[in-house]
Amino acid sequence: MKVGVPQFYERLLRLLRWRLWIVEKLRPSPWQETLCWAAVAGVLGALAALIFRGGIDLLHYFMTGTGSGMVDSFRGLEWWQRLSIPAVGGLMAGFVLLFGKRLHRGQSSTDYMEAILIGNGEIHTRPSLVKSTAAMFSIASGGSIGREGPLVQLAAVAASWIGRWRKMSAPQLRLLVACGAAAGIASAYNAPIAGSFFVAEIILGTIAMESLGPLAVSAVSATLTMRALSDAHTLYKVPEFTLHSLWEIGPFVGLGIVAGTLSPWFLKSLRATEAVFARTKLPLPLRLGLGGLMVGGLAVWVPEVTGNGYSVVVSILNGGLAWQMLFLVLVCKWAATAASFGSGAPGGVFTPTLFIGAAMGYLFGYGVHAIWPTGAADPQAFALVGMGALLAAASHAPVMAIIMLFEMTLSYDIILPLMLCSVVAYYTARGIEGHSLYSEALKKKAAEEPELVRLPGVVSDLVKKQTTPVALTAHFEAIAKEFLESRHEEIYVTAAEERYAGVISLHDIKPYLSDAAIAEHVIAGDVLREDMPTIAPDAPLAEALKLFAQQSGQTIPVVEPDTKKFLGILVKNDLLLALLEGKGRDKRAA
Repeated sequence: MKVGVPQFYERLLRLLRWRLWIVEKLRPSPWQETLCWAAVAGVLGALAALIFRGGIDLLHYFMTGTGSGMVDSFRGLEWWQRLSIPAVGGLMAGFVLLFGKRLHRGQSSTDYMEAILIGNGEIHTRPSLVKSTAAMFSIASGGSIGREGPLVQLAAVAASWIGRWRKMSAPQLRLLVACGAAAGIASAYNAPIAGSFFVAEIILGTIAMESLGPLAVSAVSATLTMRALSDAHTLYKVPEFTLHSLWEIGPFVGLGIVAGTLSPWFLKSLRATEAVFARTKLPLPLRLGLGGLMVGGLAVWVPEVTGNGYSVVVSILNGGLAWQMLFLVLVCKWAATAASFGSGAPGGVFTPTLFIGAAMGYLFGYGVHAIWPTGAADPQAFALVGMGALLAAASHAPVMAIIMLFEMTLSYDIILPLMLCSVVAYYTARGIEGHSLYSEALKKKAAEEPELVRLPGVVSDLVKKQTTPVALTAHFEAIAKEFLESRHEEIYVTAAEERYAGVISLHDIKPYLSDAAIAEHVIAGDVLREDMPTIAPDAPLAEALKLFAQQSGQTIPVVEPDTKKFLGILVKNDLLLALLEGKGRDKRAA
């Protein structure tokens, strides 16, 4: 160490040399960094899913005294237990939501779709934990509601926390939250491809690789974590399916029409029940308790209505239910799902939709088989295709539905009728009703908070103001510290009254890193460059895109034209993400 040079100064330069080596040798781009954080979000999302599932199993054991599946547990209970447990679970969920408001007073409850589409990507942790805890009581007590909603929300919360900790910009944070949502779907259904397309097709409205790539990385990371830490497997074990005759294609097209016609009525029944419960003006705990009581009343006679319907779907796909019994279960399950959803029980309706589709498909296939045996040789195949068809019609995402059914069953032979039936169901449903399973909630959020809806059109919408410039007279130590704290390869220099003076690139200071004695006497004015193009805050994004195309840097300084005041920076990655978001919104609007 040279005499007179402080030891901390040597350490500072050593760290900066490492930073420069990483930049020059590895050259991690912003997209590569995004992929890394998407993988982290996927792992955290899977861990959150495991904890949530463990909490549900524990609560279910306390309520029923058994660790069996939901339907099996209720079959072994007395009639009064079947009636009371869902009601008590609803009451408990209502009290959790009611008293939980005190824990997050001043913080709004933001769901992941709102955060991605009309928010800035921030999801408050406390409200989400309160809502997820309430969902645990609803699900564990037998509510006819799915687990996927809370799983996706918790994964999105973890992703939002990472993004806020890393101080990501709003477009980056929204993308990372979308990655968390993809991880949540992948964790729930062991379906990484479908998880990616769920977010890309339904929420983002685009399958461009700039967004689909991080979604896929996050979903795969979540799936691998689930497989490493649990007994995750193919969700539905189904018998081998064979298309016996080309004549079967006709009944499958008919099934698509039936599913597309049934889907809007299913969604309308959910919304109508929700409106009925709202008109009761009951306090939240009593409303959720009433919904649970209705489910319990049905479960007294038909215990198959409890839970998300997974075990019953397995029985349907393997031909374990007579059609008369299945018809009764379908009607009661539909009513139970409407009661749980309408009362406000926190959870999802994704899996109950699969149940309705499986039952509807099997009954349709059985009816065709009874009239025309060669037209539907295997009614179980119609149950499998019916799941995808109703999901495609209800979600308005046929690509996601097709991929999800394939991933959940690994039955390749079903792909041809599944694709045809899902597309027919999708267009039939859209011709009858323009709303999907998720559009109503998104429109409601947009109406409540219209000021959050932004489609960036000028630079000021994307300017990053938290970047701290260095003064023209700043010493090398301050420059070095700023580079170590910044994720970018450029820092900006200002003169008096925050007037823009120039830029310092990480590569510009390379000659001074090997000699601390010389570096100690260098100031910002000695190494800055003035050839960096600047852009005005009111400039259109198209102009910014042209500037980025003319130079290799990842940032451009935003400067007030008249006063030359430095306002912040425009990051190339933020601009590209904003343009992708704009295309996605345009597609959804169309």
